[in-house]
Amino acid sequence: MSVPDYMQCAEDHQTLLVVVQPIGIVPEESFFRIYKRIAAVSQVNVRDSQRVLYIRYRHHYPPENNEWGDFQTHRKVVGLITITDCSSAKDWPQTFEKFHLQKEMYGSTLYDSRLFVFGLQGEIAEQPRTDVAFYPSYDECETVEKRIEDFIESLFIVLESKRLDRATDKSGDKIPLLCVPFEKKDFVGLDTDSRHYKKRCQGRMRKHVGDLCLQAGMLQDSLVHYHMAVELLRSVNDFLWLGAALEGLCSASVIYHYPGGTGGKVGSRRAQGGSLSAEAGNRHRPGALTSNGINADTSAEIGRAKNCLSPEDIIDKYKEAISYYGKYKNAGVIELEACVKAVRVLAIQKRSMEASEFLQNAVYINLRQLSEEEKIQRYSILSELYERIGFHRKSAFFKRIAAMQCAAPSIPEPGWRACYKLLLETLPGYSLSLDPKDFSKGKFFFSFLFSPLVMAKCLSLVTLLMSFRSLPAKKKDVTQSLESYTAKCPGTMEFITLPDGLKLPPVPFTKLPIVRSVKLLNLPTSLRPHKMKSLLGQNVSTKSPFIYSPIIAHSRGEERNKKIDFQWVQGDVCEVQLMVYNPMPFELRVENMGLLTTGVEFESLPAALSLPAESGLYPVTLVGVPQTTGQITVNGYHTSVFGVFSDCLLDNLPGVKTNGCTVEVIPALPRLQISTSLPRSAHTLQPSSGDEISTNVSVQLYNGETQQLIIKLENIGTEPLEKLEVTAKTVNTKEKLYGDFLSWKLEDTLSQFPLKPGKIATFTVNIKVKLDFSCQENLLQDLSDDGISVSGLPLSSPFRQVVKPRVETKPMNPQESSKVGDFSHVKVSGCYQNK
Repeated sequence: MSVPDYMQCAEDHQTLLVVVQPIGIVPEESFFRIYKRIAAVSQVNVRDSQRVLYIRYRHHYPPENNEWGDFQTHRKVVGLITITDCSSAKDWPQTFEKFHLQKEMYGSTLYDSRLFVFGLQGEIAEQPRTDVAFYPSYDECETVEKRIEDFIESLFIVLESKRLDRATDKSGDKIPLLCVPFEKKDFVGLDTDSRHYKKRCQGRMRKHVGDLCLQAGMLQDSLVHYHMAVELLRSVNDFLWLGAALEGLCSASVIYHYPGGTGGKVGSRRAQGGSLSAEAGNRHRPGALTSNGINADTSAEIGRAKNCLSPEDIIDKYKEAISYYGKYKNAGVIELEACVKAVRVLAIQKRSMEASEFLQNAVYINLRQLSEEEKIQRYSILSELYERIGFHRKSAFFKRIAAMQCAAPSIPEPGWRACYKLLLETLPGYSLSLDPKDFSKGKFFFSFLFSPLVMAKCLSLVTLLMSFRSLPAKKKDVTQSLESYTAKCPGTMEFITLPDGLKLPPVPFTKLPIVRSVKLLNLPTSLRPHKMKSLLGQNVSTKSPFIYSPIIAHSRGEERNKKIDFQWVQGDVCEVQLMVYNPMPFELRVENMGLLTTGVEFESLPAALSLPAESGLYPVTLVGVPQTTGQITVNGYHTSVFGVFSDCLLDNLPGVKTNGCTVEVIPALPRLQISTSLPRSAHTLQPSSGDEISTNVSVQLYNGETQQLIIKLENIGTEPLEKLEVTAKTVNTKEKLYGDFLSWKLEDTLSQFPLKPGKIATFTVNIKVKLDFSCQENLLQDLSDDGISVSGLPLSSPFRQVVKPRVETKPMNPQESSKVGDFSHVKVSGCYQNK
């Protein structure tokens, strides 16, 4: 026997196995509609008796399992029901021939059979037959259930005759030796007259009769026969059949103690307590026959209690039986099913730890090479049993394995829907949730649901979530599997609506990489906007009045929405710095990483980065260009990791530090680039402030000499330059400097305004040196050290011409004036600041 029945339970030992199969081409929907009606007749009260027959229906049963019918009679196919379509009389002979061929498959064990024919009418359908039932259609078949009850009564008559025949002690007759298939070759040539051989035959036959009694509804008699079989088989060390006798004893005891059944199917069995009480009130004297000649169950409550095992003994006998099965490699299926039956009993007894031991043994039972479908069934049943005994996490583990088998590479057409369904059922076992609100509780499910077509494949990322807590090598394997999945179907941030109406929200990869801080950066100094202020008028203070408040806001949300004191400019590239690190033990490639914003239209420029294994904090700068003006808020970032696209919001990232994520975007401003005809100075004559951009040029002039400084203005922005404002100031000057040291005329230059983008305008500045060196000894020394600095103040828009020289005087020492006569020229340096 190679195909285990994982749905087996102890009460199945008292059932009669009936196979229902189609013949020819029968619509699947029609077949299963009739099958359900047939399977509904699962319990039949025997006429003129207190007994109840239980029927187990199967629409598929391996013929090789039928060969173990002598070992345990509930594995024997005793009834066959076939369903066929036959619309014309000429097809009837062929249909009937197929029926006989189907019977031959189980012919050695069949008690009776039936053929249900749908669609055939006429003379053939009107002929009375016991083994064939004719119906006009699948809708006109009211008597199906009645015919099944009659069929079951015919099975009972055969069963009862076999029981009586084999239970009768015929002294002098040789008892045949019952064997399982793999034993037949071992008994060739044995001495059949030896006492050991005869005891073996007697023990096996007693066990077989016990099975028949249990199926016939005679519980007490079955207990007696099982006890006798155990004694006989133990004396000859017939361990395989001894295990079967012990298991039969356990099954009969379970049926007595738990009349509602152990299979866990609500309403699948009627409680036997009513029939037992009725039986107790209608005792028949031993050996009495009922009116139909069938022997009644003569058991009594006293006798039943004497032979029946206690709930504790049931488990001990199961353990003993399983240990005997374990001695035979060909009995792996029997051993596995016995473990499953014991677990179902222990689940009712609420003995979870002992049940887990049986299940652990079942996991390691070595069977033949199972197909993928059989593996899925095996792991699913293990998961169900672990769930029944309260081992929810273990149940989720085996259900996840079953789900992975549904999508195994060896399956030509993977069962994604089954995989998807199974993986969803694992969430409670792992204390995971599909609700994003549970993220802060650590129960959030990192589901990556890409497409309804491959949603099960996406949910295989449960494996990823679990494996991130495991060894580094396992993490690498899981991520490689994920990449192979997403290569076929990239992940998206779309909602998935399940067939049952449940909507699964998209959940991002917030841990790959982990972000610890977010900081909005000011624009470079050359691009920063400044408020324009008049150089002639007095500045007006823009400071607001100070108001003290004892209330301090600690809300992280308020901190993130706090407005920043600098501005971004429409059309200019803006930067946000993130401090991230890679927690994985291998290099992490992050692709298509960009910003998520609200408030204004924003073009995010994606970036790609590669983080070393366990990198620690690593700065990453994300850039973008605001397209409109207004308030912009940086809400998060998006990434693509292992082919999974994630939108990570800052509100869902615990522990992220930020100094505010809202900034004002002002309209686009003009940009001006200045170049001069003079050479650049080797050193800065005057340090520029943080808000100014300076260019230093130098020139050496003799006193009275004039030099022209040509300044080129190029519009390198996208906005036109409308006005020009130029002013000058002289710093570190000495006494006796008179006249126009710097002079210019802007009429020609202003005629070129407004200066369009890409255009160039020039204007000329005349530098004229006119100093009085008389009686000032230290003047030239000071000039040699400091020079004269000419500074152009910031250029901004709108520009207007304002000229206001300012002279700063310094007292001179008369004693040093004699030194001046040796110098006849002065060094003049210019400092031009623009913005």
